[in-house]
Amino acid sequence: MIKDDKIIADLTELEAFLIAVESGVLGLNNAEGVVLATNNSDGRRFVAVLDDKHQLILGRWVTEEVFQTGQDLVRNGPKRTH
Repeated sequence: MIKDDKIIADLTELEAFLIAVESGVLGLNNAEGVVLATNNSDGRRFVAVLDDKHQLILGRWVTEEVFQTGQDLVRNGPKRTH
């Protein structure tokens, strides 16, 4: 599912990731939403970028702390601008 072993370890990194997604710097086509989720096979937490059909187009692992404390940041978007 997630081919990248990079782990987002704090809210600053999560915010930078969200800004990168929103600004288009990652070059994702058809990105429609971002969610925090849990991998069904092993329970690891991740942030997922979804397309308009709710299919995963990019994911990054997050720590449990980021999963618990970053929900409002993902829901409401970053406060910093691009």
